[in-house]
Amino acid sequence: MKKILLVFLLLSFSVKIFGQQFSQYNTGSLYDSFENPSQKAFITDSSKQFASNFLVPNFNANFFILGNAQATLKNRAFNNKYDNSALLINQGKYNHVNANVNAYVIMFKMFSSLNGDVELGFAAQTKMEGKGIFTDESIALLNGSGSFSGTDYSNIFNNNFHFQSYHQISFTYKEKINKQFTFGAKLSALLGIQYEELNIKSSQIVFDKANDSAILGLNGTYYTNYIPGHLTPRDYLPNFRNPGAAISLGATFRTEDSFYIQGNIKDLGFIHWSSRSHAGAFNDITTINGLSEKGREDSVYNAVSKIIHGNAVQTSFNTPIDGRAELSVHKKFWIDDNKTFQYLPTLIASKELFYPGFTGALVNPFQYKKYTLTLTTTYDDLKLFNLGAQFMVQTPNFEFYIGSDKVAQTGSLIHSQLSKGSQSFQNSGFTGADFFLGFSLKLGPVIEHPMNASTIPTGEKGFLGRLWGRIFKTDN
Repeated sequence: MKKILLVFLLLSFSVKIFGQQFSQYNTGSLYDSFENPSQKAFITDSSKQFASNFLVPNFNANFFILGNAQATLKNRAFNNKYDNSALLINQGKYNHVNANVNAYVIMFKMFSSLNGDVELGFAAQTKMEGKGIFTDESIALLNGSGSFSGTDYSNIFNNNFHFQSYHQISFTYKEKINKQFTFGAKLSALLGIQYEELNIKSSQIVFDKANDSAILGLNGTYYTNYIPGHLTPRDYLPNFRNPGAAISLGATFRTEDSFYIQGNIKDLGFIHWSSRSHAGAFNDITTINGLSEKGREDSVYNAVSKIIHGNAVQTSFNTPIDGRAELSVHKKFWIDDNKTFQYLPTLIASKELFYPGFTGALVNPFQYKKYTLTLTTTYDDLKLFNLGAQFMVQTPNFEFYIGSDKVAQTGSLIHSQLSKGSQSFQNSGFTGADFFLGFSLKLGPVIEHPMNASTIPTGEKGFLGRLWGRIFKTDN
């Protein structure tokens, strides 16, 4: 099968994975400092001056599917057969799919000035983003006409989705302006890899069961960047064919009672897809043959592809990336009198800037010396509740973490893979998976306070600190 269970949505289980990672919030890890630019990565008098992942990828991969099609998709993926019993035909039922991958290949950060707590960083990462909705009937058609009792249906394939992947090369700057306020920025160049967007506004199908065929009509729009033939490893190498830019801004404010309020605008940016891209409106019909034959999935795919590509013209276009606005509040608590156990709860609200998505999260890290166990709960506008867990080993000069923000769903999917072919799947609340992993190490001279600095200069205030002092007359 050319793409796994692709009909109108072009759904791909293995590539398009979506979600948001919250467990790293306020950990002070190198990953956290690049994702939340006002977050510090160094501890004075303890950390060394340079931090890097040494080309060990720090990544997060996540996806979920919500709707009646879950059981059908899992039975097809793991048992190589269809079970359409949960699908409701001609009742307007939709399924949601969200997906994301965020992988930092290179991370490097240096502490440049004690007076101002200035940190400078460079990173190279690859991201994939996708989301969409598709109808029950779209999946049912992959198994032929058996689920359709009638012969003529209207608007049962009105699906939409978008997917894009790109490289992101970033420079970060973080400065502690005064005792209460810290500011950070992340400026990024984007190099687009792949883009697809499909929006079916109206649809029609007429089954001819006697001849094992159907006449399919679709009306809508389709966008894609041009890559000749199928994607090869070379197509994923960075190039300037599809340039873009993005900015992230972050600020942290410490209140008098030691609450930390952090606000971020993340990845506000766009990609300009080259003039070799294709876009256009389609409104056409075609015939699907062999609906009961073994190759029916390819027959459906080819019929849809013929229609949506039929009137495409070569042109450039711009698309936003998945920017977010986030606000968080956290505070540190010592659980015991000896200050051995620490609890650092963080409350987070996250809103997508260009799409409807909204998520609330409560992150609960419990720290004992260099070990941290984090439990994370999230709830979003699709009424999905997730429970996550993270284990982290962290010292001033070393960190390693591993975890999942969808523990139950990830475990269920792993179990399904291990017991492939031995069970029949039913619909659950939603199907999903999440996994993240990270590592970094610091080296160089130890960062020392001005009174005992012996290996690095104390430096001046950063640019923002000097500007703040002039505006508010805080400099002596």
